[in-house]
Amino acid sequence: MPTIAIAQAPPAYLDRAATLEKATQIISAEADAGAQLIMFPEAYVPGYPTWIWRLRPGGDHALTSDLHRELVASAVDVARGDLQPVQDAARQHAVTVCLGLHEREGAYSRTTLFNSYVIIGPDGSLLNHYRKMVPTNPERMVWGRGDASGLRVVDTPVGRVGALICWGNFMPLSRQALYAQGVELYLAPTWDYGEDWIGSMRHIAREGRCWVASCATAMQASDLPDDLPGRAELYADPDEWINDGDAILIAPGGKVVAGPLHRDKGVLRGEVDASRVASARRSLDVAGHYSRPDIFKLSIDRRPQRPVDFDD
Repeated sequence: MPTIAIAQAPPAYLDRAATLEKATQIISAEADAGAQLIMFPEAYVPGYPTWIWRLRPGGDHALTSDLHRELVASAVDVARGDLQPVQDAARQHAVTVCLGLHEREGAYSRTTLFNSYVIIGPDGSLLNHYRKMVPTNPERMVWGRGDASGLRVVDTPVGRVGALICWGNFMPLSRQALYAQGVELYLAPTWDYGEDWIGSMRHIAREGRCWVASCATAMQASDLPDDLPGRAELYADPDEWINDGDAILIAPGGKVVAGPLHRDKGVLRGEVDASRVASARRSLDVAGHYSRPDIFKLSIDRRPQRPVDFDD
């Protein structure tokens, strides 16, 4: 059976080039160990903006501006080719790579950030590019809202793969969109962790009768750079765990088969058998025989949403 690797090691925080290099090293090591798909957390490049949950609402404007300026400078411009090192690594090792990133919009304005997730095929091609549709609470001061153009499931050697980011997994219609496309390996990259989150992941595996893989970034305050603006005030204890990670792999039906990897800056590995999805859906297929299209209708606009149309 195919092996997947769920990596929750911390990035080189707010350093795009160094984080991409770290990602390629993980890809190489896990491919050599036999993994066919490597999954990274939400906003891995160049690190989740954890400070937003500690700054005063409506205050700390100067500090927020300093941090955001660094984040924009280290964000990924997909159109510019910033992902090329990871695409090259995927092609070199013939593995599928699923990666979270801060994306800097390169076509309009060039300053808005999106919380994005990409799936890169074993030939190095970009199979899917999804932007989180609704940033959560203070995240709305960091990221713009994505459209549904990336709300897709794609074929990989491991099976049909789709992804929703963090609390986007709490949007029932978004989940239904993936179920309707025959998702077999459902990815939930996140910043959330703990028993409540794991319970939600087990529910999705029961509801969708699919494999579910999830992880956040396992990170301590000591993983933040010393020169991070506001470091001393916001993260005084270097041993503090900012995020527990809790990488997990769940089988169709809800049984945990690997993890959670708790407070461990490593990689969780597990085997995925996509053929189990069809048999699991024999009794419950929420997008098939257990749906009622005569009663309920779901319409999804997957056209890219552009703020400006230029007619030259």
